[in-house]
Amino acid sequence: MTTRGTAALAVAMVKRRRNIELALILGAVALSVGGSASAGLPLNGTAPGALLPVGAGLGTLALAAHLAVRRFAPYADPLILPLGVLLSSLGLMLITRLDISYKAEYPHSSPGRPGAPGQVMWMAIAGIAFIAVVALLRHHRVLQRYSYLTMTGALVLLLTPAFFPGDTFGAKRWIFIGPLSLEPDEFVKIAIAIFFASYLMTNRDALSLVGRKVCGVSLPRGRNAGPVLAVWAVSLMVLIFENDLGTSLIFFGVFVVTLYVATERTGWVVLGLLMATLGAGVVGSLSTHVTARVVAWLHPMDIFLPPGQRPPGLVSDQSAQALFSFGSGGILGTGLGQGHPWLIGFAGRSDFILTTIGEELGLAGVTAILLLYVLLIERGLRTALVLADPFGKLLAVGLTATIALQVFVVAGGVTGLIPLTGKALPFLAQGGSSTVANWLLVAILVKLSDAAGRITHEQQDPAPVANTAEALTAVVPRAAV
Repeated sequence: MTTRGTAALAVAMVKRRRNIELALILGAVALSVGGSASAGLPLNGTAPGALLPVGAGLGTLALAAHLAVRRFAPYADPLILPLGVLLSSLGLMLITRLDISYKAEYPHSSPGRPGAPGQVMWMAIAGIAFIAVVALLRHHRVLQRYSYLTMTGALVLLLTPAFFPGDTFGAKRWIFIGPLSLEPDEFVKIAIAIFFASYLMTNRDALSLVGRKVCGVSLPRGRNAGPVLAVWAVSLMVLIFENDLGTSLIFFGVFVVTLYVATERTGWVVLGLLMATLGAGVVGSLSTHVTARVVAWLHPMDIFLPPGQRPPGLVSDQSAQALFSFGSGGILGTGLGQGHPWLIGFAGRSDFILTTIGEELGLAGVTAILLLYVLLIERGLRTALVLADPFGKLLAVGLTATIALQVFVVAGGVTGLIPLTGKALPFLAQGGSSTVANWLLVAILVKLSDAAGRITHEQQDPAPVANTAEALTAVVPRAAV
């Protein structure tokens, strides 16, 4: 094929990708609007009054994000943006549905305050932030230049809530500035992925050295375990001073995942798991908040016993109500608007929003939502496999691992697989910091997939890479940034 024919084929493939993306985005918005109408009819007899204006605004915002990708990241994966739009749209639909029940059941308390208007505002801010990153970030390797500065600022943000008086729902996770609140750990997870990618790219060879073998597993040399010990110490500080088990697990988990990808040494994974288990066990036994979560996980139904017969530290019925929600939903659910998710209490719009899906859309709905997350994670890992430069490869893995770990700790906690962590379910749950941070993460993934797409479409036949080690040590030309 001639050079002109190859170029024409590449242009056609790029246009096809963007057209597929546009069709999927429109379908996601239409599904959300239809779902909101379906949920409102059983509750009020009519569709929500603001359905059309909000749907039009959401569609306009999604279209603007698509145009930004079409202009500034034309080779990007066509599924990443639509998956984010679909999950966010479904989350807004569920929050709108919950507002109706909360207002009826808790008219004079905080759960009765509507959450959808605030979520719409934060989604608009997140959309603008997404467009700004896609338009202004010329290449992902620009982030590597500021990795240490980014990590320093992130650690300051991460530890700042510990110095604020009081806590919220048992954990010191928020910074309060007047009427506004900021959850810095949501933004720190992005900075962590950037720093780890930069650090591990530089120090991969030293970290790959093998020490002694224990039970057939090659453990790393003691002198090279310093970075893991440092990250472990920081994660313990978060757990001790802020009672934030979820952030601590995600922080340490992302590092271990990217460390394994960089070195291909299972010894780091074994060491990481042992240190995480030891740290969580010791600190958990000293923290009443973490202990209460573990007790609720082990004995969820004991909350219905007389107070004198309950296990010490058991004070919440959320875990039990969540199990009831999943059980009453069955395979296909009760139908949108026909369940009782408000029995969960104030947490129904955050991590426990998954129970609304389980009750009203059933096991089929929960499976569909989890598969959407799996597909988003798959696209991130696919991007990492295609990228040639080590920093981009590790950054894609780190960001994808962040989403995967957060979904796991939230879904696992709500379903009773692991203790509750209080983290927000990405995209679906209500929360300004979570919404903006997750869309910033998606924007970086889009830019990474754009770089990967250029390799696929411009080279047409990229040389196969035998293993991860070769990919991370490959010499690649410096991109124009």
